Amino acid sequence: MSTRTYTKADLEELVYCQLENLNAMHDLIGIMKYQNELLENANKKLKEEITDFKERHVKYPTRRNRSSK
Repeated sequence: MSTRTYTKADLEELVYCQLENLNAMHDLIGIMKYQNELLENANKKLKEEITDFKERHVKYPTRRNRSSK
């Protein structure tokens, strides 16, 4: 196995790239959290609308078929 020696500049570049990646992941997590909140609010509103609809929905009796005497 060959060993590679890194210069200080090489290591600084690696660390900088890692920092950029961490910042990008942080931004993505923030976006995902915001989207999750939007989805939760939409689901809550939809659930309330469905509940209201079910409460207003009244089943009316249907006519019976006269041919089944």
